[in-house]
Amino acid sequence: MKDQEGVTKYQLKHTQQPICPPLPFAEINAWRTIAVRLDLIGQTPERYDNIGFGNISHRINAHSGQFIISGTQTGHIEQLGPEHYCLIVKAEPQQNRLQSCGLCKPSSESLTHASVYAQDPTIQAIIHAHSPEIWKQTVNLGLPHTTADIPYGTVEMAMAVEQLFQSGKLTQTSLFTMLGHEDGVVAFGRNMQEAAWKLINCLSLAISIELQRVNR
Repeated sequence: MKDQEGVTKYQLKHTQQPICPPLPFAEINAWRTIAVRLDLIGQTPERYDNIGFGNISHRINAHSGQFIISGTQTGHIEQLGPEHYCLIVKAEPQQNRLQSCGLCKPSSESLTHASVYAQDPTIQAIIHAHSPEIWKQTVNLGLPHTTADIPYGTVEMAMAVEQLFQSGKLTQTSLFTMLGHEDGVVAFGRNMQEAAWKLINCLSLAISIELQRVNR
């Protein structure tokens, strides 16, 4: 039975209040808008029963476990405002717990973001996209991936992400797919531009493979 997209599975303690002090949102919002225009983040009737998909986050500073992330079910909005982002105050992936604040609740994939940030302090930005092209070409592109039996937004996914880093499979690339999460792709980097470029470059390679097959 396929998981329903956008369902939060972790234990959440959320404080409904504006993020204070206000944080800079221009850069993360610009890259999210690009992802929306590329159909990597969004909401369409033809996909996932019209449930929003994809999210984006940015670490607050190099040594903090805190990060801002786009809110749950904001995929239908092309350009978000500060009220559409949430601050993850504390994350405990192994305990399946998050604490957050903001005018909206965090994305259902926040636990996976937290797990990625926990692996390397140089990682400052993450984009969780939904790309059928990349996802279907996981093997042909030689992409690291979590297995098909691991659902998104769970402790099992957080542990699988940790194992990917420990295995060394992410030393040569900053992108992996989640085979148990339809079309799920995670790209990360030292800044938003690096994460986004990795995602877009991988998308071009996946489309190239598809076109080669069509033109044979």
